[in-house]
Amino acid sequence: MQGTGTTGLVAEIEAIQVAAEIGRVRAVEGNLLRIGGLTRSARVGDQVRLFSHDGKGIKGEIVQLHDDALSVLPEEPPNGVRLGDRAGLIKVSGIAPSEAWIGRVVDPDGQPLDGDPILRGSEIRSRRASPPPPARRRALGDRLETGLNVFNTMLPLVRGQRLGLFAGSGVGKSTLLGQLARGVTAEVVVLAMIGERGRELRDFVENILGPEGMARSVVVAATSDQSPILRRRCAWTAMAVAEYFRDQGKQVLLLADSITRFAEAHREVAVASGEMPALRGYPPSTSHMIMSLCERAGPGCDGQGDITALFSVLVAGSDMEEPIADILRGVLDGHVVLDRRIAERGRFPAVNLLRSVSRSLPHAADDHENKMIGAARRLLSEYDEAEMMVKTGLYKEGTDEKIDAAIRARPELEGLWGDTENRPISESFTRLELALRRSGALK
Repeated sequence: MQGTGTTGLVAEIEAIQVAAEIGRVRAVEGNLLRIGGLTRSARVGDQVRLFSHDGKGIKGEIVQLHDDALSVLPEEPPNGVRLGDRAGLIKVSGIAPSEAWIGRVVDPDGQPLDGDPILRGSEIRSRRASPPPPARRRALGDRLETGLNVFNTMLPLVRGQRLGLFAGSGVGKSTLLGQLARGVTAEVVVLAMIGERGRELRDFVENILGPEGMARSVVVAATSDQSPILRRRCAWTAMAVAEYFRDQGKQVLLLADSITRFAEAHREVAVASGEMPALRGYPPSTSHMIMSLCERAGPGCDGQGDITALFSVLVAGSDMEEPIADILRGVLDGHVVLDRRIAERGRFPAVNLLRSVSRSLPHAADDHENKMIGAARRLLSEYDEAEMMVKTGLYKEGTDEKIDAAIRARPELEGLWGDTENRPISESFTRLELALRRSGALK
């Protein structure tokens, strides 16, 4: 059995719950269950297992406490549940990740999804831990190799940085996440697949991530058909796993796909718990829920590693003002926007550089590199403003020197941004400099 040896086996034995307090189902109110008899010892967040007459053991999470009953949101539809069914209380203290989790796919409760057994670690960690003390956290660290020219040059990623990836459906988001999981410099990669389609999990693991990526990765997955309780828990579990490796001094890359589905799952749970929708259908607690999750990533304290994080956001119609996108932009260290128009013309990753920004600049680059980045942005901006005239034939060459330079540089820059070969930062900047000098934008 794969695991952590004797320590893991002892941890498994100690986790066995030999006795459970028993209550009874008093009411079924939509998807909420009212259970009596457990109010003295139950806590919000604990789990309950139902023993129904048909022998099916449904699990659920306590979301409300009352004087005489508990409100439980089940992890699956409560079909077959009857009044008087027994319910056993499961005390939940957290998860216990270990080194044996690397290369594995687990669910939000730490149970294996890849068919092989897995042992728990010796240290139990809270899914909803506090971030490191702000006064003791280090500053952002050194620049990281990403393997992609667009991030190596225009959108640098540094150790401990938190980026948002804003994209609609079908513009290459999953492929980009897989490329970053394989290419970014890190010792451990933790992927949270929140609300993904079931058929995509295996495809992502085997084809997009591949053996190279899985060799250093832990995948935590909750598919779209599962309850909002599990989908929300998926993000917390992945963060707890990342924190476990960070506290060992490792450099961790966390990829969460997506925070939108995390927020939607929280909305379902919060509304079932009695919270009223406020922010375009989202309850008031959504902002705090997202920000508290993101704050747990980032640089660690002295003696710890760092969690470099990329949080994806689904934006319908490139609406960057929708609530989840707006919340994340204010708490992260930069954002990357994938543009459908760029994807449709065949350039991947389809990053819109004029709408994207990395807040690690200008400190992540030296003076010469910052000069090249500034020159490239000016060329992109000049072409964007003149694009309609160029495509309709209204612009005549020689009219504007800056537009001429932008037109000359465009094919080479597009080729640079679309090159997905794994290249070091130095080579990416060498190619950028050559393109800028050929266009006349850099003397």
